[in-house]
Amino acid sequence: MDETESLNRAIHEEVALFPYDAAWPTLFKQERDRLLDLFPDEFLAIEHIGSTAVPGLSAKPIIDILAGVDSISRADDLLEPLCRAKYATSLAYNASLVGRRWLMRWAEGRRTHHLHLMVYGSEEWHRRLDFRNKLRADTELSQRYEKKKRLWAAEFTSDREAYTAAKGDFIKQALKNAS
Repeated sequence: MDETESLNRAIHEEVALFPYDAAWPTLFKQERDRLLDLFPDEFLAIEHIGSTAVPGLSAKPIIDILAGVDSISRADDLLEPLCRAKYATSLAYNASLVGRRWLMRWAEGRRTHHLHLMVYGSEEWHRRLDFRNKLRADTELSQRYEKKKRLWAAEFTSDREAYTAAKGDFIKQALKNAS
């Protein structure tokens, strides 16, 4: 499979959940260290977020990374250098986002990492960390989330956007209930 075919497969990959893998934190640390080596002065913080950051939680085997920058214009300036560093992105998709930028890494026709560039300390930065921390601290919430994700993965196997939207509603409610 050549690079173009691999990227195309990754883009159209179906939603599938896998049991928690104890290697996920190590994979995050390796990529965080690689990013800090390549861009030593660019990120104010780099965090492991998403379901792979929650011990015991089933997930799509994609490491979600939250990288804090000082401004969205700085995030925009980093898109091209990050693409030279084995990430891919969609300028059209990023143009639709407010307050963040998104990139992915892939290998062998599947996504391996999602990189979310966001203003460090912003409301959205805190919201993502708060949800991760709530899942880590509340086993019942984590189990409810996993059960829902399995239902959404079955319903939206070929529609990543609908799967992501369904998760968004759960996240909003969980954060609302906690405040």
